Amino acid sequence: MERSAAAPHHGEEVPLSGRQGSGTVFFSGCNLGCSFCQNDDISQSDEGHLAEPQKLAAIYLRLQELECHNLNLVTPTHVVPMAIEALDVAAGLGLRLPLVFNTGGYDDLEVIRALAGVVDIYMPDAKFGDPEVADRFCGAPDYPEVNRAVLREMHRQVGDLVIGDDGLARGGLLVRHLVMPEDQAGTAAVMEFIARELSPETYVNLMDQYRPCAGAGRFPEISRRVTTAEMDEARQAARLVGITRLDDQDRLRWVF
Repeated sequence: MERSAAAPHHGEEVPLSGRQGSGTVFFSGCNLGCSFCQNDDISQSDEGHLAEPQKLAAIYLRLQELECHNLNLVTPTHVVPMAIEALDVAAGLGLRLPLVFNTGGYDDLEVIRALAGVVDIYMPDAKFGDPEVADRFCGAPDYPEVNRAVLREMHRQVGDLVIGDDGLARGGLLVRHLVMPEDQAGTAAVMEFIARELSPETYVNLMDQYRPCAGAGRFPEISRRVTTAEMDEARQAARLVGITRLDDQDRLRWVF
C-alpha cells in the first residue's frame, strides 16, 4: 500500500495536538474528488512510498516513540484493510496510542460498522448540507445522505468526545466543517443535523482556512477566502441549535 507522509502534527485540534503533536500518517489518494482540495498533491495523486504492513507498523510505532498523543490515519478510507493489518502488527509490538480515523466523511457505511471497537476517535468532515452543491464541487450528489449515515454510526460507536484532565482526547467523535464563501457548505443545515440527530454536545471545529485551491478558480462563488463576517455567522448558526463545544473556544482555554 502507499503512504505519503508521517510525522507529529501540531496543527490539529487542540485535544489531538496537545504538546507533542498528533501522530499523522497521510495516505495517498482519496475517495472524494473535491475541486477545492487543499491537499490535492496528496489526495489526487499516487505519489508516496510503498509500505508493506510491517513497514507501516514500524511507522506507527515510530510516532509512538516520538511521544505523539495519538495515531492519526488521514484519508484511510480506501486503504482500511491494509491500514488495520498494519495496526494489528503494531499492537503486537506494543502500540498503545488512541487511534484517530480522519476522513472526508464520504465512507462506506459497512466499513465504518466493521471498525467498531477498533477506532477510538472518529474525526470526519461534514462538508455539505445540499446535494446540488456537493455535486457541483465534488461530483458527489449523495454526499449529504452518505455523510449523515456515517456520522450517525460513528457517534453510535464512540459517543461525544471525551477529554481528559490533561486536555487530551480519549475517545469519541470530533466533527470538522469547512466554512465556505457565500455559505456554499450550508452550515446551518449541517449544524442542525449534528445537534438534532447526533448530540448538541458534539465537539465541532468550524474551520476558517478555506482558500481557493486546486480547481476552485473555475467557480466564481468559491474563488475567494471566507470573511470574518461569514465565520461569525457560522458560529452563530452552531450556537442557535445548541452546539457550544467549538474548537476555537476550547483553544482559548488551553493551558500548557
